[in-house]
Amino acid sequence: MGFYLGIDLGTSYFKAGIFDEQGNLAGLGRCLVIKQTDDGKICELPIADFWVTLRKCINRAIEKAEINPNELIAVSYSSQANSFILLDETDHPLTPLILWPDKRAGQIPSVLDSLLENPNFLKKTGLGILPGLQSMAAKIVWFQENKPEIWEKVNSIASVSDYLTFSLTGQKVSDFSTSSMTGLFDLLEEKWWNEALETLNINKKFLFSPKRTGSFVGTLAGERAIQLGLSADTKFFLGGLDHHIVAVGAGLTSSTQISESTGTVLACVNYHQGFCPRAGINIAPGLRKEYYFQMAFNENGATALEWYQKKFAPELSIEELLKMAEGIAPGSDGLKASPCVDKFESLSGFQNITNKHSHGHFVRAILESTGLSLRDLICSLDKENVSEVLIASGGGARSLLWMQIKADILNKVFIVPECSELACQGAALIGATGSIQQEERKESFGKQARYAQLINPNPADVEKYKLENKL
Repeated sequence: MGFYLGIDLGTSYFKAGIFDEQGNLAGLGRCLVIKQTDDGKICELPIADFWVTLRKCINRAIEKAEINPNELIAVSYSSQANSFILLDETDHPLTPLILWPDKRAGQIPSVLDSLLENPNFLKKTGLGILPGLQSMAAKIVWFQENKPEIWEKVNSIASVSDYLTFSLTGQKVSDFSTSSMTGLFDLLEEKWWNEALETLNINKKFLFSPKRTGSFVGTLAGERAIQLGLSADTKFFLGGLDHHIVAVGAGLTSSTQISESTGTVLACVNYHQGFCPRAGINIAPGLRKEYYFQMAFNENGATALEWYQKKFAPELSIEELLKMAEGIAPGSDGLKASPCVDKFESLSGFQNITNKHSHGHFVRAILESTGLSLRDLICSLDKENVSEVLIASGGGARSLLWMQIKADILNKVFIVPECSELACQGAALIGATGSIQQEERKESFGKQARYAQLINPNPADVEKYKLENKL
């Protein structure tokens, strides 16, 4: 029996999942990413820490799976967008990995503003949600203006997944999926957008050659693969953006369903034939030509819940707070939480506070606020209301209460996958599918995620939410 490795290069955690030929999770490694944040504007990951964390993650997965690395047939990845590194002409790092939460740019540079105002921007890039100060483009301009001694040595700009691919295979290639989030990629032409590069004064040769997610790159080679404990015979396939790869793991590439992820960011994704750019939606090339991932997201995710626990109930765990919220009726007895309530001063983001409101009320109000934000995202993504089912992922999928609230607000069925690590599963599926196609044999790795539970809307609570929120 052979096995497939899916690597999830998350912002908070790196994960490595090893799956067998039937798509079962055989071993999982999960390691905290310890970032350097300094003054709160900087968010970096030193190169040495990147490799140490990834090695621990992969080694734990191999140990739990009780396999020899030689049994791994293929590997692919799920990655964060707009996290990058600058390399010199010898491919030596000039910087740590600059992660997407980094806010060193301070504001959107005027030169980036001019690009965003280009009348062709939306139809070229498919980005209906415009890149901001946390984008790779904004930070590249910052390096040009504030660190010219570094910028003059730059020979390559590599996303975190580009860097992984190059380090493990020696090939300078980039996947369409993460490239599409930069605002520098021409989706229809499937190449870097020359006009955008000229506007931002970026030499095209600095960027790796883009290829479709799922493309075969080569077998593992070099010192880095050995350091990670991987075999040189293992095949490497291009992955993509985490939310897109979650959609692959959820089976969306063969259905009309929608995947939703409630994590640091609240996001939902569907898979659609045809290129239909519009405001509020980000589009990226799919696994086949003429098919596209469509994604909507906002910041009203799990961060508010973590903020409330740390600031107002540090003596309680999030699990204990969620248990308290179970005893609160829909509507939280009139208490309302604004979207991203954590960005308000103290409790000023809550409305209608009374003395009777407990921790459970505040927590349930946060969960309901997220549900309403998700409803708006689904409405913008699925205007024809084609999908009746949503597949849950991210930290929010661990709370049945949270999913029940969302099911009632949206009046849609939520599916809890058997495997909670859909990003790892989607990456492993890409490696497995690519290997199977190469070998021209019958596919055995399950294309559709197996489900552990269905969360059906409660008709009475659906009506309560309709009345309270005028849905």
